[in-house]
Amino acid sequence: MIEIKNIKKIFNPGEVSQICVFNDFSLSIKDKSFVSIVGSNGSGKTSLLNIICGSIQLDKGQIIIDDKDITNCPEYERMKNIGRVHQNPSKGTCGSMNIIENMALAENKNKAFDLTKCINNEKRDRYRDKLKTLGLGLEDKCDNMVSKLSGGQRQALSVLMATMTPIKFLILDEHTAALDPHSADLVMDLTKKIIQENNLTALMVTHNLRYAVDYGNRLVMLHEGKVVIDKENKEKEDLSIEDVLNKFTSISIECGN
Repeated sequence: MIEIKNIKKIFNPGEVSQICVFNDFSLSIKDKSFVSIVGSNGSGKTSLLNIICGSIQLDKGQIIIDDKDITNCPEYERMKNIGRVHQNPSKGTCGSMNIIENMALAENKNKAFDLTKCINNEKRDRYRDKLKTLGLGLEDKCDNMVSKLSGGQRQALSVLMATMTPIKFLILDEHTAALDPHSADLVMDLTKKIIQENNLTALMVTHNLRYAVDYGNRLVMLHEGKVVIDKENKEKEDLSIEDVLNKFTSISIECGN
């Protein structure tokens, strides 16, 4: 379980550009939940993910995971139990290395590196089997440079690599935003499959309202660092894209846009 307790975060304090993203904000996320997070630009969506992962430090408040206060834990410690997929497909992979080499790097997460050979026939066969589950034919392109893959192929590989070591939490930061509609649908279906197969707790920031409504068991909308919609399970199932869009529209009108 992830508990975000009474957090406060101000960017550029004391400057003209000062922005208070969160002020006394709290949110709890149950184990094995798949939470879609939506909201306008500046609502705090990506900042929330960065705070959980430790790449942004808090001014006040606590981050508690499984009853352990990790507020002051460095990012590398938190990532032992967290996999993350970014919006840019190139962030989760190394383009100058081939597919097998990328997977070997991912599998070595949390392990000590030494001078032993990182790829052998047993690993190659195992990696090919994992690639087959993607249904993209990448098992026949194991020696291809990742930079030669399409955006959809590369992002699918990123999701797979993020879950190659035992983790509890998967963080998805607009991971389909840079893809064409067909590739985005494919990556979303793959994401759902991997989350279910690994019993993961997932947080997905997205601007795609269809994905937010159709995937996961909880939808949270943020606005100016506050929760304005929070629907879970049956309430989320009854939620339509029009409901979420209408809330967006009402907020836009209130803000004079």
